[in-house]
Amino acid sequence: MRSFRKECREHNLKITPQRTVIYIELLKARDHPSADVLYKRVRDQFPNISFDTVYRTLLSFSEIGIADVVEGYGEPKRFDPDTRDHHHFRCIKCGNIIDFQSELYDSIKIPQKIEKDFIVTKKKVILEGLCKDCRSK
Repeated sequence: MRSFRKECREHNLKITPQRTVIYIELLKARDHPSADVLYKRVRDQFPNISFDTVYRTLLSFSEIGIADVVEGYGEPKRFDPDTRDHHHFRCIKCGNIIDFQSELYDSIKIPQKIEKDFIVTKKKVILEGLCKDCRSK
């Protein structure tokens, strides 16, 4: 929580009770939750909180670097409190997202065309397929 407060202060983001609860719920999550899922979780503590507040707060967290957005290819954005370098496996049947580390993927060479036209600030590999549970069904 100390780093949460520090990052908020450095980015002039007020530390409100709602933002704090949203961040705590995100930290507890291991399922890369969507804004809707987190909204349902924080509503118990803040019954009058709006979905828009939760969604905008999560986007703010992403902008200041204390959460990452996991794009969903047509599905709702999901959020990840782990901002360290890592990659994801996403089950195409149940939607479960698993974090994994790979030095090989970390060292993927950026194509020359991309290096020429863009500045790459982060590399993430997303693998998709069937998880163990869905494969066995």
